[in-house]
Amino acid sequence: MINDLKEKILQAWDNRELLRNADTQAAIRGIIGQLDRGQLRIAEPVDGEWIVHEWVKKAVVMYFPIQKMETIEVGPFEFHDKIPLKNGFAEKGVRVVPHAIARFGSFIESGAILMPSYVNIGAHVGSGTMVDTWATVGSCAQVGKNVHLSGGVGLGGVLEPLQATPTIIEDNCFIGSRCIIVEGVIVRKESVIGAGVTLTKSTHIIDVTGAEPVTTKGEIPERSVVIPGSYTKQFPAGPFNVNCALIIGKRKPSTDKKVSLNDALREYDVAV
Repeated sequence: MINDLKEKILQAWDNRELLRNADTQAAIRGIIGQLDRGQLRIAEPVDGEWIVHEWVKKAVVMYFPIQKMETIEVGPFEFHDKIPLKNGFAEKGVRVVPHAIARFGSFIESGAILMPSYVNIGAHVGSGTMVDTWATVGSCAQVGKNVHLSGGVGLGGVLEPLQATPTIIEDNCFIGSRCIIVEGVIVRKESVIGAGVTLTKSTHIIDVTGAEPVTTKGEIPERSVVIPGSYTKQFPAGPFNVNCALIIGKRKPSTDKKVSLNDALREYDVAV
């Protein structure tokens, strides 16, 4: 069944005239429905590596042109959009605080909590995770279980380019207030990201826990404690400070994630 859907999506991607066909439209809507129910994911971990299902992303991209603009009325509020909103949260076991919005085609696992926030199509939010006030989970972003996205966190979305990896936050992470994590950066499990850290694919991630700094990009290692920093870069106009992320320590292994998190925040005096 999945292989048949995949073949239809790939054919329509190469020949957009097929988007007029009822069978093609049904296939696209079926995939979006599976994303909404958590039966499919844009990306998933396989042996510790994240695999992106590009054909599913293609289905999401093609969902927009086959949808018609409609007025959505929610009490006194009115919206005008192509993508319906998720519903049935009570049945799904999800707590949703006004004015949280999740678009159809996103998956919110039972036990998650949405404070006034936004979750876009293709995103995946795991059980026990809190999406705090005015946090944004962008299109196709993958958020694991028992994650705390603090107020104003922005997880970037990605639909194109298709080979791009979505922004990924693994299980048991704490993301501090007003952090921005975009361009497919991966934050590995149990990490603590302090308030105001910005992570892009080009951001220098500097481990300063050893005798010499070690610089990487694109991925925060497991159990890292990270704060904002800067380094000096030479430009034609002179030397200027450029933002970076500093790994200042490691969260201690613990079966009690809450205790481990609190210890990390206190020990390293991390702003949240």
